[in-house]
Amino acid sequence: MTQYQNHSNAIGTYAHTAWHASPTTVSMLEATKPVVPVKIDTQPQHVITDLNKTAIIIVDMQNDFCTEKGWVDHIGGNYAIDRQPIAPLQQLLPTLRAHDVPVIWVNWGNRADLANTPANQHHLYKPTGQGIGLGEALPEHGSHVLEKDSWAAAIVDELAPEASDILVDKYRISGFWDTELDSILRNLGIKTILFAGVNTDQCVLHTLTDANFLGYGCIMLKDCCATSSPDFCTEATIWNVKKCFGFVCDSTDVLSSIQNIAGE
Repeated sequence: MTQYQNHSNAIGTYAHTAWHASPTTVSMLEATKPVVPVKIDTQPQHVITDLNKTAIIIVDMQNDFCTEKGWVDHIGGNYAIDRQPIAPLQQLLPTLRAHDVPVIWVNWGNRADLANTPANQHHLYKPTGQGIGLGEALPEHGSHVLEKDSWAAAIVDELAPEASDILVDKYRISGFWDTELDSILRNLGIKTILFAGVNTDQCVLHTLTDANFLGYGCIMLKDCCATSSPDFCTEATIWNVKKCFGFVCDSTDVLSSIQNIAGE
């Protein structure tokens, strides 16, 4: 803490990005966290980043996509394959939380009245105009498809978020479109983002590409992502991330890099 902050009151959501105010002065100097460098064995190059400026975004690990009797299961999709990230995330998240890495869940959670949902998004889930679409009740249990605060939009039980985690509702394939996600990341002082979730080639990819366009360093965790699309979609996604949008590795590479800090 600087001399300008010694006799002032913090005003802000997070201590390291807060201002400090007194009756006579407002200090905009941030109480910057110390740099914690970690070297991660990513492709196409290794990455050295600051763990104190890193967050993980987990996309759409919710019941409608990843659980029996969810929307994907209802339409005959392979929801089981979207459960593949659960086990590696269960291993990774405790370590990230222990090192104060923000865990941000970005789930499709529409308004009940669908007031901000244009026709093209309805078409995505009801392309022929028949069947069960956005906001409509699934016959198996009556939960409304991808509706905020419903069972359908809830994170799967195996990955129940902790109180310190941050939850963001999204309304499009990208988690940045028309949401507060970018503002949250900037308020946290984040520079590097780890990406996980489903589907690799859809919501994960396009949330990652938007993050890249906004200037964040992006690392896709391959083993923490899944998709029911054909294999070539995953191959193309990984190729494009490495070529244009960031870096790729497995969660075990991140764990190893953190464990190497100060000989842990």
